[in-house]
Amino acid sequence: MMKAFFKERLIYFIAVNITMAAGLASRQYGELLPDFVHEHFGDALWAAMIYFGVRMIWINRSKELALIVSLIFSWAIECSQMIQISWLNEVRSTVLGALILGRGFLVMDLLRYAVGILCVYGMDRYFLRNKKAR
Repeated sequence: MMKAFFKERLIYFIAVNITMAAGLASRQYGELLPDFVHEHFGDALWAAMIYFGVRMIWINRSKELALIVSLIFSWAIECSQMIQISWLNEVRSTVLGALILGRGFLVMDLLRYAVGILCVYGMDRYFLRNKKAR
């Protein structure tokens, strides 16, 4: 039982890292990607990474809770971009600060986050269902 617990956590840890790498690659090599992918996938992947991180931390909680927490967290980060305080803007001006906190509020980002989270939630449910069927 304990081995399965750590195995599932490891799977989500790997998913976090793969999603993070894909998101960073979509930013770094965006000009090589189709415009639609370049414009939307980075934010969707960021939110997907948040979902996998929540699942990794709360492995025994429901996927639905992870979906809700991920959505609230990512939307809260986006809404926090409306707060324009000098020290916070200085943090956002760094590469790491911009990757974590973003730079400016966009309503479209809320939709991108929701789509990213819903996609990986669906994948998570699908693969778990197939794992149990085996």
